[in-house]
Order: sequence, then C-alpha cells, then structure tokens
Amino acid sequence: MEFKKVRKYSDITSDNDLKKFILIYKSGTPNSDCAYDALKQVKGGKVYTVDVNEVRDVHRHFEVNSVPSLVVFNQGVVENIIKGCQTPNYFSQIIHEKKVQSKNTAKTSNQKRVTVYSTPSCPYCHKLKAYLDKHQIKYTDINVASNQQAAMEMVRKSGQRGVPQTDINGQMIIGFDTSKISRILNIPTE
Repeated sequence: MEFKKVRKYSDITSDNDLKKFILIYKSGTPNSDCAYDALKQVKGGKVYTVDVNEVRDVHRHFEVNSVPSLVVFNQGVVENIIKGCQTPNYFSQIIHEKKVQSKNTAKTSNQKRVTVYSTPSCPYCHKLKAYLDKHQIKYTDINVASNQQAAMEMVRKSGQRGVPQTDINGQMIIGFDTSKISRILNIPTE
C-alpha cells in the first residue's frame, strides 16, 4: 500500500485520480492505529492519510465526525465512508473493488444494512466483527467510545448502553448473539 500524507485539502484535490481513498485517523489511539496498520497490510493501491492531530480541516470537507474513517471519494463525490478498524481483507476488497458476498447467497446486492456499535477495548466487539468478516458481511463499525453522538443514537435505538450492538436494517441485536445475527442475515449455522 502506498500512503500519501495530506497536509491540506488541496493535497487531495490536486491529484488527477478519479477514485481516491482517504484515511482520516488520529494517531496514537487504538482504533486509528489498528485501521492504519490494517491498511498497511493491503497489497497495491494508494491511500491518502489525514492525521487529525496534525491536520484540522480536511475531515470537515467529507463530513467525517469520528475516526478512523476511510472515505471513498469518487469523481468529486463521497461514495462511501467505512468507519472503524476493519480487517486487511475487508479494506482490500474496498480498495480493489471486489464485491463482498455472503457465503449463503450467490447474489448479495440487497444485503441488509449492518452497523456495529463497538469500543476498541471490548473483546466481544472484536469477536462480532471477526464473525461478520468470516462470513463476508459488509458492515459499518462505529466506535461509541470516541463518538458521543453515535453512543446516544445507539441508546435511543436500543435502550441499552452495553456493546457490542448490531443494527441490521433497524433491528437492534444486543451483545454477540450469533444465532440471532445468523438468522437475520441468513448465515448458515456451523
């Protein structure tokens, strides 16, 4: 992976690449360091890196309010924002535009929207994300330890403060409940 350090927003816009990947992170924090290290393991590709410890204005252009976030910027438009630390394999699929498919379906174009609310120190959060990765389920990870607004949204949706919590098309699953998650996402039981 080639990293290109960004000092200001124009560093991103001056490049002629149509599709860009921008990692907005805060060095020295576990979740951000995890995302940075995972991206380092991806073979090929280029990622712009924005450390919010050093650069304070870039994240506003992409409306990013939690780090780490990998912004997929295509032809001047934000196409997707992947929040949190993901596995190198997941990042590779995003960067190399491989379609992520669940083993249970031949076509997953209508995969349900999955959001995981987690914290970096939660072991069951890591197990949940590994489970989703193993079954090639796309999800957005939101670190509620560093995003108070998201934490309040999570509590509003579920009435619970504990993590992990998984929002699958608006249905909240509390904890690492593989049987319920598998049933909702049609993952074959092992």
